[in-house]
Order: sequence, then structure tokens, then C-alpha cells
Amino acid sequence: MRLRTADVVDEALCFLDTEGLDRLTMRKLGAALNVQGGALYRHFPNKEALLDAVADKIVEGVGDPLPDVPWLDQLRILGGRLRAALLGHRDGARVVAGTFAPGANTIVGSDVAVQVLCRAGLPPAQAGWISFALFYYVLGHAIEEQAQLRLPPEHDWRARTERLRVQVSPQYAAALDGLAESDPAERFEFGLNIFLEGIRRLQPTRPTRHA
Repeated sequence: MRLRTADVVDEALCFLDTEGLDRLTMRKLGAALNVQGGALYRHFPNKEALLDAVADKIVEGVGDPLPDVPWLDQLRILGGRLRAALLGHRDGARVVAGTFAPGANTIVGSDVAVQVLCRAGLPPAQAGWISFALFYYVLGHAIEEQAQLRLPPEHDWRARTERLRVQVSPQYAAALDGLAESDPAERFEFGLNIFLEGIRRLQPTRPTRHA
């Protein structure tokens, strides 16, 4: 059967889940597909182009229609969808962070976020800045979550600072203990709520309509 571009992307995602981003090469992917490595270059000129397509596949569905709820809740849903998509694949956040050419799914998701903000009364330029800031927050949090999963159990912050011979304040120690012991999902929601509260304060005040 003829190899399709979608087949290459799907197999790359499977490889990512089993082997991780650092082991992904065009040669290994070709072997997984039972084709010569050169056959893949008919679909993607290089690994970077392949990863652009994989990244766009990862965020597929983030921009699906939103429920009819208040705009802040819609942004919360978008943020949650994006985090779930990034965490849905091994090294998914790193793959998306390393791309510079947005694909169709990325553009659709960004467009949805901008529309939500514009309906809330913000100008398009500001809505664009906020959308990117929201994306970066979710992406950064997901990268951190996936990086922590790769750390050995003994690699905690106390052992590391001890090896580095760094003296920290009791307040900093308590803060890091709180981070280490917290649920990542709860931490994500906490940060997202702070972010959304800041956006709410930017929303233009609309005059009250009198009957």
C-alpha cells in the first residue's frame, strides 16, 4: 500500500510515545514503517518539517467549538484542552515548543482564542498578545511536568541544592516543598486562574444599559 503523509505523522507519534523525541530520526522512523529512510523525504524534506506536522497533529481538536459559557470559562477550557493535548504524548510539549511554522490546527486554536477575547470587548491586537501569553503559560507548564516525569526519584531539589552547596532561605525551602508535594493539575489550575483574573481586569468596562 502506498505510504501516505498521514501515515508518516501517525507513526512518528507512535515512535514518540515509545522511544521519545531524542531517539526519533528519519532512519528509525523509516524502519518502523518498513520503508527506506529516503522514502520519507518525499513527504517531508527534513526532520524539522516532520516535527512541525507532528506538533500540529498533537494540538488537533484544541480549537473545536466551545460550549456556550462565559468567556473566561471558554478560555479555561481552551487552556485545559491544550495542556491535555501536550501531555497526551511523550515529549509532546517539547515537540510543540520546538516548532516555528504553525499548522492548520495551531491556527484554528489561536483563532478561537482571539475570537473569545474579542467578543469580551478586547481589541484584536491585544487579544493576539493575550492568546500567545496563554499558549506560552500552558506550554511552559507542560514542559515542566513532562521533564519532572523523567527525573529519577532521588533527584529532588534538596539533594540538588546540597550537591551545589547552595544555602537557601527557610521561605524558599518551604516554597519548593510546596511545589514538590503538590498535584501538577492543581498547580496548573491555580496559575491559569491567576492569568485569567489578570485578563478579566483588562476587559473594558461597558456602560450599564437602562431600560
